Amino acid sequence: MSSVLERLGAATAREKVAGTRVLFVGVAAFVIVLGGWLIYSFTHPESTTLYPVDLQVYNNGGLIVRHVSPPYNGTLKYPLYNWPVNNVALKFTYTPFAALFFAVVSFVPWSVLPRLTQVANLVFLFIATWYTMDALGYRDRRIRLGGALLGTAVGLLTEPVFRTMYLGQINLLLMAAIIWDLRQPDDRRWKGVATGIAAAIKLTPLVFIPYLFFTKRFRAAAVETGTFLATIVLGFVLLPGDSKEYWLHGLFIQDGRTGFVGWTGNQSLRAIVTRLAGSIDAGTKPWLLVALVATVVGLWAAVVFDRTGHKMLGLLTAALVGLLDSPISWDHHWVWVVPGMMVAGHYAVQAWRAGRRRLAAGCTAVAAALLLIFAPWPGSLWGVPTTGPGNFTKGVIWAGPYTPVKTYIKIGDKAWFLEYHWAGLQNLAGNAYVLVGIALLILLAVVALRSRRQLRPADPSVTPSASTDAVARPA
Repeated sequence: MSSVLERLGAATAREKVAGTRVLFVGVAAFVIVLGGWLIYSFTHPESTTLYPVDLQVYNNGGLIVRHVSPPYNGTLKYPLYNWPVNNVALKFTYTPFAALFFAVVSFVPWSVLPRLTQVANLVFLFIATWYTMDALGYRDRRIRLGGALLGTAVGLLTEPVFRTMYLGQINLLLMAAIIWDLRQPDDRRWKGVATGIAAAIKLTPLVFIPYLFFTKRFRAAAVETGTFLATIVLGFVLLPGDSKEYWLHGLFIQDGRTGFVGWTGNQSLRAIVTRLAGSIDAGTKPWLLVALVATVVGLWAAVVFDRTGHKMLGLLTAALVGLLDSPISWDHHWVWVVPGMMVAGHYAVQAWRAGRRRLAAGCTAVAAALLLIFAPWPGSLWGVPTTGPGNFTKGVIWAGPYTPVKTYIKIGDKAWFLEYHWAGLQNLAGNAYVLVGIALLILLAVVALRSRRQLRPADPSVTPSASTDAVARPA
């Protein structure tokens, strides 16, 4: 008996040491990265770290809802917009419910809103990493906090996070809400509400409805669906003209209203197929076919991961399907790479503990590759010609100044559509995010296929533990 107690005591001591080390590494990484970001911010022009053009569109949409009656301008055939921002006519492309949401945001004075949004985005990034650690089963608060801070620090080194903070986007808010919501136990009555609201603002989170349904979380799927439909009803009550135009006249499926679908900043399957096909019309049918395959394969893999106990991996696989399938997935939409790197790191640690060195090296390589590719490299490294005033992108892909393109549906290959003229490595650099997404989907499908017969279905009554070996064992 005494020997057993001694071993238990030694194990507890080792866990405390491990927790302290993880916390120290996380705090150190966060302080260094955030400090470097602040130093850069205060020693360079504000335009290098803050250009809240998207935030201003949100704010203006909210102001129109509050002060213009009716907010809809029938001659524009767009709801709530065509408000000039920095001499560029950017359009409010979100749902009428999103306009109501931003009406609340617009009460914050513009003099403080941009910087306040940056702070809020930093908080949302931490919330997303914190609940990612929770979803992975970490219960020791030191390990969870250290891992969350480390994930936040690494996230600040990625271009999608930087661009979200730079433009005043809401991607981190939506990602944090979805992870917080869907990692909850299935017996939580309101599980799915936050994801439904996220889908009501940006439609991409609708992908989690079939994910929840096929993983047999029928109540959560119904809750998300009901919440989403309730926001549509609310929009018709408060903004009937806008809602009619958006939902009944098909505005929500007109992806071209946001700009040129083939533009470099769009990193979706539709974008890459359009660029390779040479026109939007020529790429439409191939895109639908490719998107269907990605949906079937991705959701199947997500269900396999969920049923075999890898719930966070299943959630991220479903999110990847949404990014690939969405007609428009701007570079800043890919903030999901942050929890993706964290999950890869988690499996690397678990594989190392299990003595599986090759698998640990592979998972580490995946995490490192994601950081390398999604880092905001200088424009001189992997610049590619892109449609618009800017001659080159910054980083692997960098969404340059927005340029309205009025005629691009059928005319196809024209000299000013530079994306149609990429050659060689330009196609790799300019399509980097979506190519990585395709590679990840293939990798995840292979892992799911090889592991589904090796792992027993997860017992939903058992709470996952970070100390268990949760790594899929390929055949």
